[in-house]
Amino acid sequence: MTTNSKIVKLEGVGEILFEKSSIAKNIRISFRPPSYIRVAVPKNVTFSKAQKFAEIKSAWIKKQIKRFSSSKTVSLYNKSNELSLNDIEIESDIITRRVIVLAKKYGFKHGKISVKKMKTRWGSCSYKNNININLCVCYLPQVLQDYIILHELAHTVVKNHSRHFWYELHKISDDIDTIRQRLRENYFL
Repeated sequence: MTTNSKIVKLEGVGEILFEKSSIAKNIRISFRPPSYIRVAVPKNVTFSKAQKFAEIKSAWIKKQIKRFSSSKTVSLYNKSNELSLNDIEIESDIITRRVIVLAKKYGFKHGKISVKKMKTRWGSCSYKNNININLCVCYLPQVLQDYIILHELAHTVVKNHSRHFWYELHKISDDIDTIRQRLRENYFL
């Protein structure tokens, strides 16, 4: 391990990789089914503070491990289940068309659209309004796919997560908070 990462064995959970991140603004726990757990630690947060956070969240982590171990969902990061090149092209085309449809429907102007494997994000929007969507989105229910796409499209108007940003999303749907919570509680990268 380098000084930028650390493995800690958490009682009842197992080994967790704590890794410093220059991108993370908050401590973030991510899962790779069935049992790989990573905690992204912002540069200004100590490993001990991140470990305490993981300890507080241990019951929730156990719940997610149990859910993943009994889940039959497919992970793009498990080589035995990877999509074929043809499947990737088909799914990318479907997602790209959905971005175009939703942008037109709600009046968002965007740049280039890319669909690719991303390990830590569902999507992103550049300062040039280029939209990137994670290929894993194709495994989500349609309502969650649309939420992720609309979230990134809203960033074409507001580049941060300020109140103004959430106001833009709430103009589209009153159900945004419920959908967002459903995504956060049930699906992980």
